[in-house]
Amino acid sequence: MTSETNRPVRIGVQIAPQHSTYSEIRDTLTQLEELGVDIAFNWDHFYPLSGDPEGLHFEGWSMLAAWAEQTSTIEFGPLVTCNTYRNPDLLADMARTVDHISAKNPGAEGRLIFGIGSGWFERDYDEYGYEFGTVGQRLDALAEAMPRIESRWSKLTPPPTRKIPVLIGGGGEKKTLRIVAKHADIWHSFADTETLERKLVILRAHCDEIGRDFNEIEISTGTRPHTEDGFDETDLDAQLALGATLFTLGITGPGLDVSPVKDLLAWRDAKNA
Repeated sequence: MTSETNRPVRIGVQIAPQHSTYSEIRDTLTQLEELGVDIAFNWDHFYPLSGDPEGLHFEGWSMLAAWAEQTSTIEFGPLVTCNTYRNPDLLADMARTVDHISAKNPGAEGRLIFGIGSGWFERDYDEYGYEFGTVGQRLDALAEAMPRIESRWSKLTPPPTRKIPVLIGGGGEKKTLRIVAKHADIWHSFADTETLERKLVILRAHCDEIGRDFNEIEISTGTRPHTEDGFDETDLDAQLALGATLFTLGITGPGLDVSPVKDLLAWRDAKNA
């Protein structure tokens, strides 16, 4: 399986909003934009996902509004927002507003990528009073929310500055990938190469079933350095050959080390030359 879209390779960096002061996060975002990273992501949780569970942590959408104002070229968004933390119509309005904040000049397009998933981190639900339910219930809620979000975007005044790209995260083969086929511009997973190949076959089948062009969906994958020497470019090349074109590295505090990002950008530039 190979990509038929001729999309350029893009690099995303997820700045985990944990174990860092906000000034450190802000400065790191500036570095990423200056380095030429394509997309900066955060996440939509209320507590750290690793390290000290009571460590520093910040709310995601408030941060994205600040990122929209701070930056001028880089795209950005949540990887991913949790569907069931907010009313879908409100969430659509929030995204539209952040989209407009990021458009720096009259008539310019915004830079928000709307990443969304069904949610999974039970502590968030318990501490903030949301009903956790089952995996199936949360996926059903996401399937019900997406048409509402899309409909609300069509009703808002002013409307979004562009067709806001929708990124859906998750690898569930029966429900998640069907939602991706129906609604996503980008599908994101953290699959290894073998798993990615299998899931792409399933995603293509869902697209065929509903009459969606599979090649309209950008394939996004999480990546990380494999050794102290850096990334396994053989693995990156293999996923690129399968059709992945967006590769995202996660960084977290304390420290927010951006040095691995430079290696990924060098690989991107060589592939896009």
